[in-house]
Amino acid sequence: MQQAPETPKNTVHAAVWNLDRRFPELVHKPIRGVYQARAEGSSPPVVTPSSKLPQEEAFYESFAEWLTNELEEVTVAVPLGGAGLQKKWGTPDVVGVYKPLASHRIKFDIEIVSAQIKVDPTQPVVAFGQAAAYRLFSAKSYVVMPRAIPLEDSGRLESLCLLFGIGLVLFEPDVERPDFEIRVRGQRYYPDMHYVNEFAERLYQIDPSLFNQLFG
Repeated sequence: MQQAPETPKNTVHAAVWNLDRRFPELVHKPIRGVYQARAEGSSPPVVTPSSKLPQEEAFYESFAEWLTNELEEVTVAVPLGGAGLQKKWGTPDVVGVYKPLASHRIKFDIEIVSAQIKVDPTQPVVAFGQAAAYRLFSAKSYVVMPRAIPLEDSGRLESLCLLFGIGLVLFEPDVERPDFEIRVRGQRYYPDMHYVNEFAERLYQIDPSLFNQLFG
């Protein structure tokens, strides 16, 4: 439009809205509203996980600090992925608690905030499923994915997070500088108190000191 400012805007929109269908060998539409040119005869790029990626556990502590100090979603947060709660879909990588302080004049109920971290950009479906499961006992739940996630997957994941109220955070799989970035803030929901107490009891039985750090 800069090269032909006299052309009506609607004319341009009408000419480009279906480029990916008219020229599939030249244009790829990874997500709604985004078109990408590709080499003739090529397919959309496929992201494969690198064998040199750091372990997920390397980001638990830094994300817990970011969730507490930068995002300010919780009063205290701790790594939990290796706590041995023996339930894959009931053990967040990081769990935090938002609770009233002694200085607060108006008290409120304790809220659990959970997060699932993945360093493999090809696992958004698994990460989302686990984060959704944490909603049983969490007021808020977050998916934490690397920025290298394919654009098409990123768009779908962000839309799902918006639809279901799950938070989305992107980061660099660099232990020294993960550079966490909020894309979708998690929405607050009332969890099922049966599962809240089940989670709390399992945590207390396995690590009383960790339980007291969170809920004491």
